[in-house]
This record gives sequence, structure tokens and C-alpha cells, in this order.
Amino acid sequence: MTQWGKRQEPQDPHRQEPDTKKSKLLRECVREAVEDYFAHLDGHPTSDLYRMVLDEVEPPLLEIALRQTRGNYSRAAELLGMNRATLRKKLKQHEID
Repeated sequence: MTQWGKRQEPQDPHRQEPDTKKSKLLRECVREAVEDYFAHLDGHPTSDLYRMVLDEVEPPLLEIALRQTRGNYSRAAELLGMNRATLRKKLKQHEID
């Protein structure tokens, strides 16, 4: 308890608050890529943009998580904030070994 009587939640030593500057950089990269995509459509119709973006972003994210955890699926799933079964499903979906 703090001096004001409110219970403080234990802090996860491995969890870091996102670096706002880096987060904005990633957001800007995605924004620029999507805007570039629309600029090159040349008036052609498009649909399912959300799925298309996920299909482009998810595989490298999964691969990096696995590389950072040296192939440990449980740790990679934890790093990504998902359960191991979901990670395996996504790896299969994107044909990542």
C-alpha cells in the first residue's frame, strides 16, 4: 500500500513502456506505406486493406520475436502478448517454420 492507502500493482521488470519517439516512427512508416499504396492505385478499386496490412506486418513481427527468443515459442508468445497456441496458428497461417 502507498501512503495514500491505494494498493500499488507489482511492476513487471521485463515490461517497458513504449518509447513514444520510436512508436511514432513506426506509425509514420506504416502511414507512409499505406499512403504510397493508395498513390499507386491509380484509381483502381481496393478492398480488405486491414487484412492486407496485417499480412505484410505480421510475418516479420513473428520472425523477429522468434529470433529474439532463440526459437522459444513460449517466450515469443509472451513477448508478443499472445498465447502459444495463437502464435503457432499465426506461424502456420503465414507459413513460417
